[in-house]
Amino acid sequence: MPDILSPHNERVRYAVRLRERRYRQQEGQMLVEGVYELTLALHSGLQPRTVFLCEELARERPAALLALQPLTVSRAAFAKMSYRENPDGWLAIFPCPRRTLESLALSATPLLILTEAVEKPGNLGAILRTADAAGVDGVLVCDPRADLYNPNVVRASRGTLFTVPAIETSNAAALTYLRAHGISLLATTPQAEALYTEVNLSQPLCIAVGAEDEGLSPFWLRQADWQVRIPMQGRVNSLNVATATAIVLYEALRQRAQVSRAR
Repeated sequence: MPDILSPHNERVRYAVRLRERRYRQQEGQMLVEGVYELTLALHSGLQPRTVFLCEELARERPAALLALQPLTVSRAAFAKMSYRENPDGWLAIFPCPRRTLESLALSATPLLILTEAVEKPGNLGAILRTADAAGVDGVLVCDPRADLYNPNVVRASRGTLFTVPAIETSNAAALTYLRAHGISLLATTPQAEALYTEVNLSQPLCIAVGAEDEGLSPFWLRQADWQVRIPMQGRVNSLNVATATAIVLYEALRQRAQVSRAR
């Protein structure tokens, strides 16, 4: 028989409350669901407060997760906590990672992403996933409307929230950091004259992208060393923010690889 049968159990109710941003901030805790995501969180050094296992749903039973002595829960209790389609029976409560700008370990030629006021958790998660694939030094999440620890950010990022140094900060603090470390700022905006392929992206660089509906604020457009656009052939004048980030980021990687081969 499962340790927890009722979806009204206090532990279950606590987990459900962590879907709310206010409660996550108050408690300093977050929900992480899925074997892959839990494994990445563990590898990052985080230790869970509580691990839940629905044996009826679990397709995998990794030894590392079983060693955490999960609480077994009924299908009804797990459904109350779960936020995924087709859940795999694993869910845990972890402390929210506490990263600061000062903790960033920069490479010899830093490459950063800066997001401003991104609202949709799916977009923020997708940006983190791309950042992980590209091996960026970090993601600066400025004045976020969707917080990093939203369960849907974890889901959309496939757990790369735990592999990429992602830091919530203010516009002013981020700018101070970039200037102090000699990192140039590239602002993406449909109104720019230069194309993203026409700028040198092989130097220490931070790629800034803005909110889905409004783009970057005047604060970043004024501070940018360059403004660039992605050419658009259709009737819309902008791309999804996660897609735009990926396009510019991989152009930066292409240019850096070209410079490296030329040495």
